Amino acid sequence: MVVADHLMETPIYGISESAQYLRVPHTTLRYWVEGARSIPPLVKLASREPARLSFMNLLECHMLSSMRAIYELKIPKVRRALMGLAKYVQHKHPLVEQAFQTDRRDLFIEHLGSVVNLSKGHQILIPGVMEFYLERIERDPKGLFRFYPFVMERTQNEPRLIQINPAIGFGKPVIAGTGISTAVVASRFNARESIDDLASEYGVKPRQIEEAIRWEQKTAIAA
Repeated sequence: MVVADHLMETPIYGISESAQYLRVPHTTLRYWVEGARSIPPLVKLASREPARLSFMNLLECHMLSSMRAIYELKIPKVRRALMGLAKYVQHKHPLVEQAFQTDRRDLFIEHLGSVVNLSKGHQILIPGVMEFYLERIERDPKGLFRFYPFVMERTQNEPRLIQINPAIGFGKPVIAGTGISTAVVASRFNARESIDDLASEYGVKPRQIEEAIRWEQKTAIAA
């Protein structure tokens, strides 16, 4: 677990790079991790000088992005919910470690058999709101997280063919289940190597090569 924790907490991602991976505006991500004037950040950076995100920071920002884009939750409500959560439990990375629920307006947690509204005065409600789950994040038996970022659309139907894992490829995007760098695949494709030839050489399916190329193309657009 010590090795896993070290890998997940090492500051390895710049803000611009993280914004590209998460498909969020650079200014938005900077606001989340640095705050503004008297407004504190939502995510505590692994390194402030220089500003760099750890893998866990990347996952936290993924959850913020999902709350905003998929569940249409407003960031001020998320901020209030995180402040309220600290009264019940202590987490180093609450956005990843805490199982939230939402009704697309507020955030809730289960506490001592009841559901607590963290966005509105911590009112106790009847359980039954829609579960908020970590759709694109998995944890292996060693305690290490794996992240499957969105490539084209933020939907539940998005395939999980691209993976970011701090234990593989220095935390850079790879084809899921392999150590094959998406950047290398796209570079070779841009050098006029065919998808079928690349798939044959790497021992993967053509759709995996295509997804790696899509990922790199979208990342370049987001840059």
